[in-house]
Amino acid sequence: MRIHSITAFQVPIRLKRPIRHASHERDRNETLLIRTELEDGSVGWGEGLPRDYVTGESIGSVWRHLLGTDFGQLADGRYSEPGDAVNILDRLVLANVDADPGTAVRECFGNSVRCAVELSLLDAVCRSVGCSIADAFPKVAEAASLLSSQSEVFYSGVITSAHGWLRQWRSAIRMKAFGFRQVKVKVGTPGIDDHRLLSRVRSVLGKSVNLRLDANEAWTAEHVLQRIAELLEFEPTSIEQPVRHEDVKVLSSIRPQVSVPLMLDESLCCMEDAQRAVENRTCDSFNLRISKCGGLLPCLRLAAFAVRHGLDIQLGCQVGETGILSAAGRHFACNVRQIRYLEGSYGRFLVTDQLTQEDLTFGYGGRASRLSGHGLGIHVDEHKVRMLAERTDILWPR
Repeated sequence: MRIHSITAFQVPIRLKRPIRHASHERDRNETLLIRTELEDGSVGWGEGLPRDYVTGESIGSVWRHLLGTDFGQLADGRYSEPGDAVNILDRLVLANVDADPGTAVRECFGNSVRCAVELSLLDAVCRSVGCSIADAFPKVAEAASLLSSQSEVFYSGVITSAHGWLRQWRSAIRMKAFGFRQVKVKVGTPGIDDHRLLSRVRSVLGKSVNLRLDANEAWTAEHVLQRIAELLEFEPTSIEQPVRHEDVKVLSSIRPQVSVPLMLDESLCCMEDAQRAVENRTCDSFNLRISKCGGLLPCLRLAAFAVRHGLDIQLGCQVGETGILSAAGRHFACNVRQIRYLEGSYGRFLVTDQLTQEDLTFGYGGRASRLSGHGLGIHVDEHKVRMLAERTDILWPR
């Protein structure tokens, strides 16, 4: 089976409320969607969310990558089973394009494009042969020992940055009422007293809830040790990305001085980042997010690398994922063991439109079931995608 066409869409996805943390505030995403159709009519979908402050990508650089890349690399392939797609995707070379002026670039530049393309091809091929996208996972040899099927998983709750004691208290009450076992709290946002915030959160949630903190690069290298020490009384089980990526090496000397594990997020987007983290001993765990890491296949390899080096893994998500990325995350979560923390599937709580017929939003306690069906196991509303799209381009054939 060969590829018939590849189409890209730029779709604005609005959030139901602005989401703020120390690095950014947003009320919408410029979402990249890729539609891949095979000769037999099988259609697959992929999604990518560019973040200039994470992977160096903007929606502008995404289009430069898409229009400059030779997708004949994929179209020339023949796909009889998921392993064929894995092998060809591993060899995909994106065009060499510039980032936006003033944007720092490292090896992960282009990862949201890779993610969207990867998911769409895997989805299409798996639909064509009648299997789940998870059946492609064993084709990643180094991750084979991590694969383990689960019928359900439990997602974490998140308390984002909010001014005022009443809003903070209400957020904590919602987490308590929804029965979350794990809750992440965003800290380090200017104008918010983290000590008071966490006092309110702990007083509502009690001691039994696993609480972790995410600073989103908020603290300086000079003050990070003090900031962490001030919050240890609230018994966090992890602190995520406490310093800017540019300062991440300072964590090598900080880690031995603190009792709480440190997690990398903005500094962990590709295998080169992972290798540097292990070499420099800057963290205890990786936050894997499918879009920022370039897709499911790189996430599998990063998870295997982490476990091999004694590190924990969190499967995270990006703000405002539609049902496409939520489905990809669900397949990862339900088929990979040793995930310590799980985020995603916020669905109807956060986005105005999931773009899928299925509602992938987690239920009480963060509970969510394994997805059945072929490919990603979802049905994308193509009419709605085309109606909402601000830009559409055919990438293949040209």
